Amino acid sequence: MTGWAIVGCGMIAKFHAKAIADMKGSRLVACHSRSPEKGAEFVKAFGGKAYTDLAAMLADPDVDVVTICTPSGAHLEPGIAAARAGKHVLVEKPLEITPARCDKLIAVCEKEGVRLGTIFPSRFHRSAQLLKQAVEGGRFGAIALAAAYVKWYRTQQYYDSGQWRGTWKLDGGGALMNQAIHSIDLLLWLMGPVKSLSAMTALRAHERIEVEDAAVASLEFVSGALGSIEATTAAFPGSLKRVEIAGSTGYATLEEEALIKWDFAKSLKVDAKIQEEMKSNTTGGGASDPAAIGHKAHQALFEDFLKSLKKGTPNLIDGLEGRKSVELITAIYKSAKSGRRVTLSSNG
Repeated sequence: MTGWAIVGCGMIAKFHAKAIADMKGSRLVACHSRSPEKGAEFVKAFGGKAYTDLAAMLADPDVDVVTICTPSGAHLEPGIAAARAGKHVLVEKPLEITPARCDKLIAVCEKEGVRLGTIFPSRFHRSAQLLKQAVEGGRFGAIALAAAYVKWYRTQQYYDSGQWRGTWKLDGGGALMNQAIHSIDLLLWLMGPVKSLSAMTALRAHERIEVEDAAVASLEFVSGALGSIEATTAAFPGSLKRVEIAGSTGYATLEEEALIKWDFAKSLKVDAKIQEEMKSNTTGGGASDPAAIGHKAHQALFEDFLKSLKKGTPNLIDGLEGRKSVELITAIYKSAKSGRRVTLSSNG
């Protein structure tokens, strides 16, 4: 039986707890919160033992894996503490808010011999995996354009609900780093690394935040394909996120979990079945409500992580994979701030 512990008892931690509860051979052992009240409320709902002392929780011999659900810019410290305590570490997106902070966590986990994973559940949806297979199978021919669109809505109350929200120090950015990062991760997973980019960001509809609520970026992939990213939290009432790939022999659109476009010059027998099975979204997405998601993709990711531990094989989304989206987003911020095109230092 694998024992899991959760650091942070906010909204996303509840999805972690539900995923753990539905996994065979796993149980929630503990949670950590600086607030005794939040910790007590969390264990009442999901079980385990609540700790206000992180070191005490990490000393629990029943804890094998720790998931980090703290604000984005506070992932590094508990992640390092868990690794040094010999616990495997799964970190909510983003892995951290700068490549340098990602690198520190990756290095410590490697030194301590523990597994590190980043939580990007969207990769585990069947529709996303079919799209990945189509790209790798060359069904799009010469890919000309690839894009990610995240036009969501967040109220002012959302940003006012936590002092860390909308800050560079703890949120690490706005619509890109917090909301669109899932689609950006998918774009990189599907298309490979970005060679260079230019971008603009703006704060259009919210007050008392330091970061962007609107952003656009134009990309040149190492492959030669061109791409774009549009992200906002100022688009009322919010629409489902989309990833599109257009090539010389194929065009596909992934909208949340649905493949709403799946057209290829050379049709396969399986295409009709795919179109029928993948034409509807199943969770509704987080377009206007960040809690309007399911936990099954989290569960699939957790199960992949657990499988990697038992078999000694790599997990699908490790620290290096998690770093890629952070590097791209910080490069977008650099371009927007400088008004210049940015060449990425790492292309793999």
